[in-house]
Amino acid sequence: MAYLALARRYRPRRFAEVVGQGHVVRALSNALDQGRLHHAYLFEGTRGVGKTTIARIITQCLNCEAGVSSTPCGECGTCKAIEAGRFVDFVELDAASRTGVDDMRDLLESTAYTPAEGRYKVYLIDEVHMLSKNAFNALLKTLEEPPEHVKFLFATTEPEKVPQTVLSRCLVFALHHLAGEEIQAALERIVRAEGLEAEPAALAELARAARGSMRDALTLLDQVLAFGGGTLKREDVVGMLGVADRDRVYDLLDSLAGQNGAAVLAHVGDLGRGVAGADSILDALAEALTLVARRQIVGDAPLPPGSPETRIDALAGVLTPEEVQLDYDIVLKGKADVKLAEDPVLGLEMVALRLLAFQPRKRGREAAGAAPPPASRARSAPPANQVAESRPAQQAAPAAPQASPVADASWEETVTALGLKGMGRELAQNCVLLERSDTLVRLALDQNKAHLLTDRLRATLEKALAAYYGVPLKLKVEVGEQAGPSPAAKQAEAAASRESELREAIEGDPHVNALREAFGAEMMPDTLRPETPSA
Repeated sequence: MAYLALARRYRPRRFAEVVGQGHVVRALSNALDQGRLHHAYLFEGTRGVGKTTIARIITQCLNCEAGVSSTPCGECGTCKAIEAGRFVDFVELDAASRTGVDDMRDLLESTAYTPAEGRYKVYLIDEVHMLSKNAFNALLKTLEEPPEHVKFLFATTEPEKVPQTVLSRCLVFALHHLAGEEIQAALERIVRAEGLEAEPAALAELARAARGSMRDALTLLDQVLAFGGGTLKREDVVGMLGVADRDRVYDLLDSLAGQNGAAVLAHVGDLGRGVAGADSILDALAEALTLVARRQIVGDAPLPPGSPETRIDALAGVLTPEEVQLDYDIVLKGKADVKLAEDPVLGLEMVALRLLAFQPRKRGREAAGAAPPPASRARSAPPANQVAESRPAQQAAPAAPQASPVADASWEETVTALGLKGMGRELAQNCVLLERSDTLVRLALDQNKAHLLTDRLRATLEKALAAYYGVPLKLKVEVGEQAGPSPAAKQAEAAASRESELREAIEGDPHVNALREAFGAEMMPDTLRPETPSA
């Protein structure tokens, strides 16, 4: 028996089998069960999301011998004929190849005749936007007064090209891109049904490469099974698809965070010599930076399945949000520049050198009076997996606070030197130091800020303190009364004092008083913005 492609074998035959289009399935199911049948439906969406599949299911629902409902039996002669593509009252037209008015007139002439076998004559026109203007005009006349036994189903990837006069006579359903999680879950079900073994990371790569299309995902799955001899391994998927190895991409970002230029170029060379193209490598970099930004700004937002959460958290604690945004912009612009380079690997190197060259934190270090490390030009404390190899370079620069912390430095100075950002910095700033030994740091957290004490943020702070002091240690945070003001409380008090001074200065200004007397002007306290001194 001839092999049937997975995309055809596992094509949904019931609404319950459709992946990721619940909003459309629900509306159509209710309409069919309640007998609220429209004469024309238009399904819009990108390729492989289920437009023509849903149209075929509707045809079964309308003509099943058991009656019109959202759950056709699938066993009667009509259902089987529709599945096999031999139901005479189901006419499918590809508008991409038959765009002329004559083709449309021939089709519309047949609408006058009653169904030969079924309850309704159903006309499915795929890529309807490619019909000519005259063909649309011919169709419009029938859409205005359609026979009761006729239903039109249209599918298009470019709804903006369909005339408004046609759209206004259709019920329009927009089918969404499928989420990677939905595609991966569907692939897992199919792999189990086929009795195959698959690595979750391999399915995650396939779901990502499908870019929202279930049909593309199944086609790629067929291809990988042929490539791997019936097995599904991540390295086979990466090799076959020509996508960037994401482990190496995160290695590159780790080296970038530590400003290790030699390591960055080495990783670029390894990636460039692989099967992945420059676009795939830069896409993977952009995706990784997006996940880091998500961690920094949204905190505990969920990550896609298979994401290296530990490595993302480490980068989120080392890079500043400003650096992540700048790096993302450089990577996106680099996609256009690499295409102009004679050698794509050299083009990738130039993008990497730009990432190394722009350092938003450099000005912050100079403002704090810290001399930048001479060789590595480190942005901040390196990730945990690079502390050991970068420590000698840090010790060569005694002015850097991460390399040689002052024994009697205040907790406020320590928090500044840690270089934390986002919620990790918020936790540190609202703590007071209770005790510090060679193996333990004990902090007190204000009861009003107890929500900051999550396992992830505590681990981030513990890792930053270990890198700062240069020794492994354990962090203990106690929620309760504090012995003194926290760095955050001191900053709030200082800001209130500056605002008070600013208000007094403005109220005593003769020019301001003149404006008050001449125009009845009033000062708006909420607009006072005292300048925050550099840390």
